[in-house]
Formats: sequence, C-alpha cells, structure tokens
Amino acid sequence: MLGFVPPLPQQPGRPPSAGHMIVCGDDALARRLAVELRYVYGERVTLLLPPGRDVNSPETPLTQRGRAAALFGRMSAAMNRAGNGGGTTGGSGDTNAGVEAVRIMEAPEPSDDVLEEAGVDRAAALALVYDDDERNIRAALTARRLNPRLRLVIRLYNRKLGQHLEELLDQAAAVAMPGIDPALLDASTTVLSDADTAAPALAATALTGSSKIIQAEGLLLRAAERPPPRPGETADPGLCTLALLSSTTNDPAGAEGSDSSGDEAPQLLPDESAVAAATGRGTVVLEAVSRADPDRPATRMGGRGAPLAQVFSRRLRWSALGVAAAALALVIASLLTTEDTAIQSTYLTLLDLLGMNDPAEGAPPARQIIQILSGIAGLLLLPLLLAAVLEAFGTLRTASSLRRPPRGLSGHVVLLGLGKIGTRVLVRLRELDIPVVVVEEDPDARGIPLARSMHVPTVIGDVTQEGVLEAAKIRRARALLALTSIDTTNLEAALYARSVKPELRVALRLYDDEFATAVYRTLRTAHPGALTRSRSVSHLAAPSFAVAMMGRQILGAVPVERKVMLFAALEVAGHPQLEGRTVEQAFRAGAWRVLAIDATPPADRTPDLAALPPYNPDGDAVPPPSGLVWDLHPGYVLRATDRVVIAATRRGLAELLRRQRSVVPRQ
Repeated sequence: MLGFVPPLPQQPGRPPSAGHMIVCGDDALARRLAVELRYVYGERVTLLLPPGRDVNSPETPLTQRGRAAALFGRMSAAMNRAGNGGGTTGGSGDTNAGVEAVRIMEAPEPSDDVLEEAGVDRAAALALVYDDDERNIRAALTARRLNPRLRLVIRLYNRKLGQHLEELLDQAAAVAMPGIDPALLDASTTVLSDADTAAPALAATALTGSSKIIQAEGLLLRAAERPPPRPGETADPGLCTLALLSSTTNDPAGAEGSDSSGDEAPQLLPDESAVAAATGRGTVVLEAVSRADPDRPATRMGGRGAPLAQVFSRRLRWSALGVAAAALALVIASLLTTEDTAIQSTYLTLLDLLGMNDPAEGAPPARQIIQILSGIAGLLLLPLLLAAVLEAFGTLRTASSLRRPPRGLSGHVVLLGLGKIGTRVLVRLRELDIPVVVVEEDPDARGIPLARSMHVPTVIGDVTQEGVLEAAKIRRARALLALTSIDTTNLEAALYARSVKPELRVALRLYDDEFATAVYRTLRTAHPGALTRSRSVSHLAAPSFAVAMMGRQILGAVPVERKVMLFAALEVAGHPQLEGRTVEQAFRAGAWRVLAIDATPPADRTPDLAALPPYNPDGDAVPPPSGLVWDLHPGYVLRATDRVVIAATRRGLAELLRRQRSVVPRQ
C-alpha cells in the first residue's frame, strides 16, 4: 500500500518560469525521470500525465497523479532524512534549496494547447517518454515547431527511425538558429530507448559469476563483484574499487541496499580508508577499460543456415552410416576374393547396390556371394533414401516455424517475455553467445520474429501453467530472467522455478520497490545459496534520460544492489573540479572518479567517444588507433584539452553538470 496521498499544488493559473523542464509520459519512467530531475539535479519540473488510472497497474486504486504524488512524497521524506542524518548545514549540500515542487498536469494528449500551457516555449528541455512511439514523434515535431531552441529527449524503440528523426529535428533546429554551436546542436535532440539502456544490466545477471560489462559500441568497461576476503587474505583491488557492497549482502535475511538503507547501504566510489576499514563486505572492482571491437551481429543458435544435425534426425544419420559401412565392407571383400582393382571393386559394388549390374553368371562363387549381399544392402538403401527425402522436406516446411528446445540442452538461460525489454535482452545474450530458451504467452509478441530468425528455442504458453517451464528445460538451466510486464507473473515463475531447482539464479523485473525488497528478502531466506536479483527497468533507464535532459549522454549504468553507478565521458574544460587538478586530487569519494583519459588530439577526436565504424564482415576496415589511457598515474594533471571517462554517482554527475552550467553561460 502506498498510504495517504497528499494533495499536490497543481498551480493552474501560474505559468511556469523560464528554463524549467517538462516530462511527458504515461508509465513509471516518466515519474522516475521527474524524480531524478527534481531531487537529484534540482531542476524545476512540470510533469504531464494522462488522466485516469495507471494502465500498467490496473489493480492499483490510484490514478497516475496519485502514484506520482506518492513517489514524490517518499522521495522528499527520504531526502529530508538523509539531510538531517548527515548533519549538513547551509545550502552547500542541498541540491533542492529554493526549488519548488513538481508541477503536475493531466491531459490525454500532448497537443499544442497542452504544451503551450506547460510552458514549452520557455522550457529548457522536454522529455517525451510515452510508451507509444507514434505519440512521441508527433509531440516532438509539435514541440520543435513551438520552440526551435528546445532540447528534446525522445523515447523510441525503433532504432533506425530514431536516427532519422534525430537528424530531421536537428536540421530543423539548425535552420531556425543559423550559426548555432555544433556542440549545442548535437545535444538539441537525443533519442534513447529504455530497453537498450536496461538490457545490458539485465543480461549481466544471467552470466556465470558477477561480471558487469558496459559496452557502448566502441568503449568496453568491465567490473566484477568480489566476495569478502577470508581471514588472512587480501582482496584484489583491480584497477580501482568502485563500490563496497552492503553489510547485509551475506545475510540471508538481508535486503539489497538502496539510498534509504543508511549505514548498511552500499558505498559507491569509496576512498582507500573506507575500503581498508570495511570488513566482511564484498566489493565491486574495475577490471579493464579498453576500446571494444566493432559490434558483430547476434549469432544464431546452432550456426548459420541449416546444419546436417537439424535437417536429419540422429537415427537416420546412424542408419546412413551403417549402410555406408556395409558398402565399404563389401568393397574390401571384393578386393580380397577377386583380382579386381580397388576402383573396379568399388564400381561393381555400387552397381550391385543400386541393382544396375548384370547377374554374375559363370563368375566365381565369391563374386556371386558378394553380389547377393550387395543386393540385400541395396534393399536397405531404398527406405533410407525415402526417409531422408521426407525429413528434408519436413525441415524445409518448419524452417519458418519456432524451434523447440533440443533434448540435450543445458547451461542455458530461460527468458520469460518477448516484449520490448525481453527482445533487447535476447539480442544481448546472443551477442554474448549464451544459449537461451524463450517462453512467451503471445504467439504474436514483438520479439517472436526475431527469435525465429535467430533459431532460438521458443515455448509458446502461459508460464504459470504446469509443464511450461519444464518444456523450457528449467531443471538444466543456469538462470531465469523473468521480464514480463506483470509483477505477479514474474514472482510466480520465480517461485516455481526455485521449487524445481533451488540453486537456480533468478532475476526478476519488478516495479514496486517495497514489493521488490520483500520478494528479495524472502527468496534469500528460503534459498540462501542461490543468487537472487530484482531489477526495475525505469530505475535503470531514468538516469540516462536525465543526463540527456542536461545535454549529455552517459556510456552506461551498472546496478550496485539497488543503487546505480553511471559511466560518462566529459570534456575537462569548464569543470573546475577537474581542470588543473591531478587524477588523485580530482577524485571525490562518493561522487566521481576519473577512470581513463582520451589522449587523442582534439582535432582527430570523434564527437562521441563510444562511436566506432560499423562492423565490416570482410575485415578490411582497420579501426582507428585508440588514444584511451586507463593506466593513469595519480600525479597526472588534467588539462583543459583532455576528455575523461568517469564513474559517478547520480548526485556526483549532477553536480558536475550543474557546475558546468554555472561556468558556461547558456545561450
């Protein structure tokens, strides 16, 4: 229960002041993005929601406005507790001082009149995060017409359409503002997908071990969880320690730490003294930062085309092998009993097998016996050829149908749901060459054609029904990813899978944080030896959208229990916390840490550090030399011309971006 919903000041007669931000959406991502902008970045926010109940949670008797009010209330109370507990005075640590509450509006569509009432002509940025791509595109075109200088952040699932739309809207901004700075034009329109943002973190939970990989096309960062060292052992710090896990990590009754967990919460970007003082706590360490190979297409399960094992059954292949062995034995017998050469013996034996040779009248008895045996073997060859033709014909007929899980499959990942999120996770898992079995109730789901083209074994059925998970070979699976849009379905599937295989790795997609905490704690208590994770897609995606609203893009996000660590590339110029300081001095515990430096001369740099030329299957293209230096000396002085890769908390990155806005006047 969300409890009492306090009234919110809708302020219908008060127009918003200039420079505010507008968030338009119809699901959890819109609410979380408004929270991120208001309580992390300290921005003035107007949230536009559709009237009526939340379509994603029809069983909840709260409207969209009520759910947003409850979320803002919980976040405000948590912020007040954190501020009082920290003992901060003054406004140095308060990012929300003097910032009014989120202004909530309700409208069925983001029409011209609604956007004008929200103050789009005076806004600094607009986020369109409706679940419907068409609605987002229509609203983006309208907003660009009303305010050519507006920064747009658009949620689109279709990648190709997003690229074309971004170019179109940037071109419209360039025409309306001649001579605009290319850097500002590049940030004027950003198209993101919550599915693409959350998929790497969700797929990483299915990997053996606890590796966390951030691959933003050309940039690869790999981190790993390390268990607490045993008495007398020293923990391997890797390149640096990114986080200390919560003190309840090894407690079966404990919960994943979050921002409201107090001293038991995980500590992001701790200093050396905090790492040394932490006893009995696991760590997340950085293992490598490098340039990645160009993206290769996701591979099919079983290879390209139709291999022999998929066209013909094992029984037929063994039968063919037996006939071939019999024919070889007859050839050898002919060589030993006659004076024929090897070629002549093979030729005559094949003629006898096919019934094309004349009777061996007057020939030696050995030759006549071999001919009779060859005729018998030829009789076996006829049904074999007929069976081969029928099986090949059946394979061609079922080539466009979904593949069933093979009998000997093991060590795979069972993926529940092929919606937007599940489809992207499937692609990510196949890029990592992890075998997958998909379970989907709707035969017309978004990801079914992709699963068919990749030859991924698929089970069509309701996962809550008996026998469905067994058909997906759950007993021999390595992990279960429950990514349907219904929390209760994910929970029921996880509980049933754990009853079948108690040590199974389980990751659930859950929206409600309190519900996720209760589920996580119960599953850990019942199965302390198995790994359990609960993830919220909106929680993973909201920081990326918020940073884009500030005119930047992050390289990726890594979940650390129920917190999120961000990786971003920044120009040192304009950041007084970085410029002119050594790498050691630029590090701020709990806020940010410099991981690598792009030493490429500014004239030769690509605008996007993560960008690489597309994958060339012929291998002729040579990737450009990397100027990324990750083995940094603590005494290296950061120059204004440097571009750095940093790991940051949400608040740390928000502070860097706010400081830059105060140093560089807004145009």
